[in-house]
Amino acid sequence: MPTYIVLLGPPGAGKGTQAGILSEKFKLPHISSGDIFRENIRNNTEMGKIAQTFISKGELVPDDVTVAMIRDRFKRPDCVRGAILDGFPRTPPQADSLAEMLREFGGKVDLVPFITAPAEALIERLAGRWSCKECGHAFHSKFNPPKTPGHCDFDQSALYQRDDDKPDTVKHRIDVYQQQTAPLIDYYKKGGILTEVNGFGSIEEVATLMNSIMCVE
Repeated sequence: MPTYIVLLGPPGAGKGTQAGILSEKFKLPHISSGDIFRENIRNNTEMGKIAQTFISKGELVPDDVTVAMIRDRFKRPDCVRGAILDGFPRTPPQADSLAEMLREFGGKVDLVPFITAPAEALIERLAGRWSCKECGHAFHSKFNPPKTPGHCDFDQSALYQRDDDKPDTVKHRIDVYQQQTAPLIDYYKKGGILTEVNGFGSIEEVATLMNSIMCVE
């Protein structure tokens, strides 16, 4: 039976980083809703055009668009053993849609690590992120600054800040999370599969905590 892990936590809690580490260790694909959105936006698909109008304002993409993108991703061969989900579901209705989808693929949500961190730390982490348009490498003005300010270490291209990482948008994203996504904590807690993980530590420290609760065989 495939194994499906859902990572929960506010923007900036480190879900993407930890999902990448777990994906490598347990050989499960890391399915990021953000990556799927950007892929569709980059390819100028109809779903991508719709998603962009919401992402640029720091708002959630409509459920029908998000669910359709995730369903397509589950059909790829690398998902046969399951997947690690990051950024989806974001709301209880999406969680219901996910449960229905997973039944079709012969599985269910097995574990939900809930990564926590103080709000001020989240804002600092997100608002300092910068990316290279050409190669995609990410930097941080405080934690991982480029050698030459404003330019990528790898190809010297100009760095840019994503719309959803700008300070005003970051604050709005956290507000949206509190209003719409936080109810997932109770949703999965009632199902007995949610485990809280302290995300206010180093990447290695959080990874050790995550590894200790994984249920992948």
